[in-house]
Amino acid sequence: MVTNITNFGRSGLSDWLIQRASAVILALYTLFIVGFLLFNSGLDYAAWSGLFAQTWMRIFSLLAFVSLAAHAWVGLWTVTTDYLKPTGIRIGVQFIIILAIFVFLVWGITVLWGA
Repeated sequence: MVTNITNFGRSGLSDWLIQRASAVILALYTLFIVGFLLFNSGLDYAAWSGLFAQTWMRIFSLLAFVSLAAHAWVGLWTVTTDYLKPTGIRIGVQFIIILAIFVFLVWGITVLWGA
């Protein structure tokens, strides 16, 4: 049996489900944004700001940000585990990835819900 200390007890099934669920959410968000851009030819700041001023859009965007973070983490964890064999280097790279994803989420939440 293969054990890997860096997966924190997750199974391959949970990773697979996270990837698929987050991909569906990201696809829906992308389709919505593209549709909004296509159907609003005279798009200006007021229309764009009005869209993101609505609570449901902020929640949808937050869900997309969290999905992107989860999708990126699972994918990059898989890549680093497969291709970076020295444990110290792999853990260091994964720490940098976690830090970058965390900064991205904090920044995204600040943009969405800040003043």
